[in-house]
Amino acid sequence: MPHIEIKCFPGRSEEQKKLLAQKVAQDTAEILNSKISSVSVVIKDVEEDNWKEEVWDKQILADKDFLYKKPGYEIK
Repeated sequence: MPHIEIKCFPGRSEEQKKLLAQKVAQDTAEILNSKISSVSVVIKDVEEDNWKEEVWDKQILADKDFLYKKPGYEIK
């Protein structure tokens, strides 16, 4: 605990993904008062054409009551 999943458009380098995962894991461990060894982070690329179906509909809209940080955009 905890496990964090990040989805984004393709185009980030492996170095950027590793740095993001490291920083997210560090902040998560600190804020939630857990061991960094207990934190896992996965980063998945989602093509822009698939974003609505794979992310917006299935995760953002479906989990809207649990979003602590809502996106500043809408997809109709």
